[in-house]
Amino acid sequence: MTARALLALVLANVRYWTTVAPTVRRELRRWELRAQGIDDPQLRALALGKLRGEGFHAEAAAMLATVAPPSHRRSVIEAIVALELLYDYLDGLSERPSADPLAEGERLFAALFDAVALGSSNTDLDLALTNDHDDGYLQMLSRTVARNVASLPSVLEIAAVAEHTAQRSALAQIQMHAVGELGLAQMQEWATAEANGSGLGWRELAAGAASSVLVLHALIAAAAEAATTRADAEQIATAYLSMCVVLTLLDGLVDHAHDTNHDGSRRPGYVDLYDDAAEFPDVLGQAARRARTLASALPNGPHHLMMLTGVTAYYLSAPGAGNEHARPTAVRLRRELRPLITPTLALMRTWRGTRRTHTANAEGEGES
Repeated sequence: MTARALLALVLANVRYWTTVAPTVRRELRRWELRAQGIDDPQLRALALGKLRGEGFHAEAAAMLATVAPPSHRRSVIEAIVALELLYDYLDGLSERPSADPLAEGERLFAALFDAVALGSSNTDLDLALTNDHDDGYLQMLSRTVARNVASLPSVLEIAAVAEHTAQRSALAQIQMHAVGELGLAQMQEWATAEANGSGLGWRELAAGAASSVLVLHALIAAAAEAATTRADAEQIATAYLSMCVVLTLLDGLVDHAHDTNHDGSRRPGYVDLYDDAAEFPDVLGQAARRARTLASALPNGPHHLMMLTGVTAYYLSAPGAGNEHARPTAVRLRRELRPLITPTLALMRTWRGTRRTHTANAEGEGES
């Protein structure tokens, strides 16, 4: 399986740079132009900040499109890019103070629910977003996802799984953002009930659900295959949920310093659900092992194993991966995912270096 996953990594990169990356760049430019037209200065700044600061999320997620048949690849790319931008923008919107954070979060995340609802017209969404003053930016992202997903041959096979995933992901984000005002009990009660039968503890369920936009990306890519079944969709969602546990918690460990306020306090995050930092190597190591086993058993198993290794390498290649909070976990994850992690890390470090050079050159040209 390792040799086949390495081959999948090579083939995916060839396809990505030749058939996926150009479309991703065009889509990101298109959405940036759209965001620049938002009238409200705060919302415009938020949308542009997410595009420019987190646009790589969309670029990385589009790697999943490399297994989509060429006839549907463009639809998959457009859906994945719009969905990732939608999710990141919603994350920023739902962090704003609110008198009723749970109700406000549900209102905002209606755009995510609608995006995976087979493209049907949703007047409730229109009403929910009329007061956001972003000139239809959020609604347009949602509609773009829905339209492209609805065109895929196996959309009906993934529909129920995608809708449940979107709801669970939204609730994880909404309830975490409400912890500061409503306390942890509401989060723990929801996550404990949701984790029942999943094989995950409530903390891992909450962490995995929070970044389950990756699950949705994988389901969209699977919908491009005519042979995909409901059972395939359920297996994909289970495997990618464990991947998302690794993604969310590793992200929190790597960004520990960034998430610390000037007064030394920390914004609530999923790593804060744990009492002892010594737990993280085992928690993430077990999640990675489970994800590796489940991913290997999927149709196109080598590709999914490559994705697990790729998302892990993305965070392990970040500057913060060497900090005291992340280092022990990084060592454990490299052990769990070897030998494929070694070339993937090298590739990701090269990718990061290229992006830094490109950004520096662009900034230099802007100043001249």
